[in-house]
Amino acid sequence: MKKHLFSLVALLVSVAGSVSAQSSGYPELDAMVQTWKDAQQTTLGYPASQESNLALFYQWYLASGMDVVNLNNAGDPMTDAPSTLSTQKFERQVIEFFAPLYGFKLDDVWGLVTHSGTDGNNHGIYFGVNYLRNKTGMEPVLYVSNEAHYSNMRLAHLQNVEMYLVASDSMGRMIPDSLEEVLVTSRPALMVYAMGSTFKGAIDDQKALNAVLASHPEIPAVYRHVDAALFGGYLPFSPYRELVDRDTMHYESISVSGHKFFGLDSPSGLFICTKEIYDNQVDYNVPYLNSNMRMINCSRDALDPLKFWWLTKSIGHTGWTFQAAKLLAQRDYLKQQLDSIGWPNWVNDYSNTVFFRRPSQRVISKYTLAQGYDDRFGGELAHVVVMQHVTKEKIDMFIADLIEETYNANGVQVQ
Repeated sequence: MKKHLFSLVALLVSVAGSVSAQSSGYPELDAMVQTWKDAQQTTLGYPASQESNLALFYQWYLASGMDVVNLNNAGDPMTDAPSTLSTQKFERQVIEFFAPLYGFKLDDVWGLVTHSGTDGNNHGIYFGVNYLRNKTGMEPVLYVSNEAHYSNMRLAHLQNVEMYLVASDSMGRMIPDSLEEVLVTSRPALMVYAMGSTFKGAIDDQKALNAVLASHPEIPAVYRHVDAALFGGYLPFSPYRELVDRDTMHYESISVSGHKFFGLDSPSGLFICTKEIYDNQVDYNVPYLNSNMRMINCSRDALDPLKFWWLTKSIGHTGWTFQAAKLLAQRDYLKQQLDSIGWPNWVNDYSNTVFFRRPSQRVISKYTLAQGYDDRFGGELAHVVVMQHVTKEKIDMFIADLIEETYNANGVQVQ
């Protein structure tokens, strides 16, 4: 496949060149292109990879005439598609590529390419509620860390699910003893585990939290969804892959973002669960789709599954393993450089997020830094999420800006 992809370059370079050289005809839009490209060079604060590796895909897309074909992945991607105008065949192959990386067996898996990590969490909560209700006839209680991504709280409200926010420790991990304190043992438990909390990059200790649940056999049933939007991309390709392995961690479903580590150029993701979970959802037989529509979405993006499939072929396990190692090495380099200038900073185990004392607004704006606040770390904070595009050169430039604002014009350190 790689040879095939690279053989397209000579054929398509003229197409790409003519397209890139053209103005849109809309001055306001053309002016923004340069703004976006400039911002791309220094963005450090958010977890979207700025290395999409999709240039050849778009060259093929235009040259093949696919830009005038309207595709729609309506229906269950794990069954026969109701229309030939879909990419569900490739969507299934994407799920089958990733499922074993998260410990799912190919004969016991269901999944789909989602619109985003939030869409994946929406399915995790929705599937969890339906599964527990079907198994027990009771309404579950949802438990999630108070430092997990806000989408989980918003989705619990949207789905009218009773929720308990569980206290986290200073590094952002759900505290097992705090789960024990709020646990309603007479009702099913729907756990949402953070595999990368929003600001500090914390990973909930699934084994410790599962032990709390196991100590209460009176709980009617348990469903565990892993919100791995942040770290579910690189962890399967790292030495820490057991953290997302369901054989080790015993979860029921997982959601992962596609526009973060995997580098899709628009919000997307994966949702994967077992067939047992899918089979315990509410039936919605839809004749015109030739399908039992148990998932939330009807019309679904057909292009993102194709991009995902393209990347599995052109980058694949080998390429992503290399990228994961580079990413974690660059994280270490950033922390070392912050330590070397005495800038207070912290990083969770296995995380690519480094959070630190908040710098000036000038630096925040230049590097598009995300901001937070925690009295336990001195108050005002910011963070860098080390993605593939965060090179040593960019880190050095960032550190130089921190040094510049630390010293006054006479070279005296500012306290």
